[in-house]
Amino acid sequence: MGGWSSERPVSLNSGNGCADALEQAGYRVTRVDVQRDIAEVLAKLKPDVALNALHGPFGEDGSIQGVLEILGIPYTHSGVLASALAMNKARAKDVMKAAGIPVAESLLVHRLEAARAHPMEPPYVVKPVAEGSSFGVLIVREGAINPPQQLFADDWAYGETVMVERYVGGRELTCGVKGDEAFDIIELVMADGGWYDYDSKYSDHGARHVIPAPLSPNIYQSIQNLAVRAHRALGCRGISRADFRYDDRPDGTGELVCLEVNTQPGMTATSLVPDMARHAGMDFPALVSWMVEDASCGR
Repeated sequence: MGGWSSERPVSLNSGNGCADALEQAGYRVTRVDVQRDIAEVLAKLKPDVALNALHGPFGEDGSIQGVLEILGIPYTHSGVLASALAMNKARAKDVMKAAGIPVAESLLVHRLEAARAHPMEPPYVVKPVAEGSSFGVLIVREGAINPPQQLFADDWAYGETVMVERYVGGRELTCGVKGDEAFDIIELVMADGGWYDYDSKYSDHGARHVIPAPLSPNIYQSIQNLAVRAHRALGCRGISRADFRYDDRPDGTGELVCLEVNTQPGMTATSLVPDMARHAGMDFPALVSWMVEDASCGR
């Protein structure tokens, strides 16, 4: 847990929560705050299993997975290739589109180019290619005269290439996958009527989780099927979570798109997958115990 990405605080929260739950379930746990000497630390520690509660670059992009493969330590979640693919939003969309999973149109541009002129007709969303927790995400509303000027900032920390994606309105939905089976779907209802940003994800009153999401049976089943198909298409293992937009507004398009797949969903008190598991009758210690027992190399 921990590490040095923008998501370090979330990772520490997830890691400590998982460690507490594993100790409650009877496991012997060592909490490792990851630094650059992690290979040396793990080689000395010789753990039976590594529960990977890292988030963001290095922790869920295939890097730490490669270290664990080299050391021969079984680990949770997805392997090197699936982690790298899913972390790169553009490459993940290519794979999902090829698998017949609906995604929103997008293009890759240099951040300064995106700041000088609209890369596509508003509304659209600007996203870092390889970040999580909505860091660096900018929404350009319909009728906006100027592109987001934040992209000119000297302290922009999210890479020189950004993904510009057509904005899809409507409902924010998410579906977790455990092994090869979909959990029930959560609809995210923001307290302020906004979008699911960092504060909505991790504050106590940022977003309400409605489970099961109030959807027609055919849409509900379609989202669960798409979540499992995306999990398989990217080669994910263990737990993943796919995020969707469904535009069922009275004047909406009716379209359903998969936004992205998260190979290491948050495991904090306000996180989504633990809520899905509880709804399925699996408490948090049981969920993390399943993750540990599912761990392997060569994932």
